Amino acid sequence: MDLNLNFEYYPQLSIDKLLEAKQLISKNKHNWDEPFFINTSDFVDLKHIEKICEVYRNNENIRNLIILGTGGSIQTLLCLSHLTEKKIFPITSSRPSEINSCLKLCNENNSLVIPISGGGKTLDINSTLELFLQKNFPFLGISSRGPMNEILKEIGCSILDVPDLSGRFAASITNVALAPAYIAGIDINAFLKYLDYGYSHFMDLENIANNSDNRNYALELATFLYNLYLKGYHNIFSMPYFKDLEYMTGLFVQGLSESSGKDGKGLIGTYQPAPLCQHSILEFLLGGSSGSVSPILWTTDEEKYDYGLNSKIDFINGKSAEEIINFQADATFQALIEKEVPSAKISSKDVYLKSIAELISLIQASIYFFCTMINVNWATNPSVIIGKEICNNALKINKSKEERVQDRKNIANDKFQNFF
Repeated sequence: MDLNLNFEYYPQLSIDKLLEAKQLISKNKHNWDEPFFINTSDFVDLKHIEKICEVYRNNENIRNLIILGTGGSIQTLLCLSHLTEKKIFPITSSRPSEINSCLKLCNENNSLVIPISGGGKTLDINSTLELFLQKNFPFLGISSRGPMNEILKEIGCSILDVPDLSGRFAASITNVALAPAYIAGIDINAFLKYLDYGYSHFMDLENIANNSDNRNYALELATFLYNLYLKGYHNIFSMPYFKDLEYMTGLFVQGLSESSGKDGKGLIGTYQPAPLCQHSILEFLLGGSSGSVSPILWTTDEEKYDYGLNSKIDFINGKSAEEIINFQADATFQALIEKEVPSAKISSKDVYLKSIAELISLIQASIYFFCTMINVNWATNPSVIIGKEICNNALKINKSKEERVQDRKNIANDKFQNFF
């Protein structure tokens, strides 16, 4: 079985650079936990998923899955959402417009609500639960503890557990993504098989040749990022050229930023859909200040739908919509190289299950390698709790808007003395 992916980047790395990276990973990996995410079998009970979820999967009346989740609890599932038989409605917070759009199309007769939270304290999830409970939507919980878990127990719905693992790495091998994916019609057995194949290739540090069929794209991507980091680059800007890859870049952005960004180290991931970003960001990439941003273009050779184009413009007529997009991506990639902007392109054969699983394994493996090279804990996100605690405390005492502004002013006056 061959990979459905290709990785192209410039300037290319020498074998010596890849060997140095391998040695650095081998040296630092013992400082942190083993990469549990490559184990695609021990953290989930597929038979239990089938037992609990079969009734929802086979219920033709349930056409919509309303997923109350955010961050690692939902990002992997969204990468699969274009392949589902049921419509996925991601509710990642209490933003009114998303809730309104969901409630216009979903009701208690055609939808299932799936709240997902390991700790059960996520404000974005708990703040929306009652909206759907009051309207008598059916629920299936994915939770292990905390206030959300208690609420779900009170209503008597089925609850699947969430292992105590780093969510952004764990979703693809646990109930978090697999149970909703199964209900939505995804073949999760095949998905796990393809995921395991990806890891068997990308986690193998013996595959370091940069000019052969045995190239390790994950090691090359991580080493590319590492050497950019050493040269002072801070922002890896993703340009997904196809709609079905946008959530995949979201997974990459979260993984890179949240995993590496600690201890005063790391890279931030950002993205804007392409080719839209060619008309808003590209001018900066080609002509703005250099040495801080490196783009990654994400493309595919085959999306789910394509259309032939009839045009009075000769060089467009007869092409497909998909072909035009790929011509634009390649031209942008070449323009970046001509301007000496370090750039990469990740392309997939298509956007179906095997390719999606391989992309997920590429992202997870490369981020693990990069974090290990800069010697930070790839699995934690200790600073995220700061804002959560501030928000919860303000809510509990019902601070006014004016009081919250004054708090910020007082803190800023103390922290930013003589900053400018």
